[in-house]
Amino acid sequence: MAYGQKILKGDAYKRAAIKRRHIRIRKRISGSAERPRLVVTRSNRHIVAQVIDDIKGHTLASASTLDTSIRGGEGDKSAQAKQVGALVAERAKAAGVETVVFDRGGNQYAGRIAALADAAREAGLNF
Repeated sequence: MAYGQKILKGDAYKRAAIKRRHIRIRKRISGSAERPRLVVTRSNRHIVAQVIDDIKGHTLASASTLDTSIRGGEGDKSAQAKQVGALVAERAKAAGVETVVFDRGGNQYAGRIAALADAAREAGLNF
């Protein structure tokens, strides 16, 4: 073990692992005007999806469980993630985006992340 490294336990270890994976992913993934990045941010209660052009530094479209159309939604968190995926795909297509690069934000591609991605694909977003 290297000197100066803290030994993390529990939730702090999980957050640090997610952060490490996200940094590793972002080394390879970048959004452009032709193919922006679809970023998914997940917390215990909410999920947020944004379509970002990294070259300009602009958010082209976004959706989350905090939106008024989804906020009081029925179903579990996976069902709400599906609604967010469909909504962000609809907003991205309205902004003229057809194809994106998917950035799972260091999270595992399962559960809510996969539900959001599948719903976005079904709504017509290509990645």
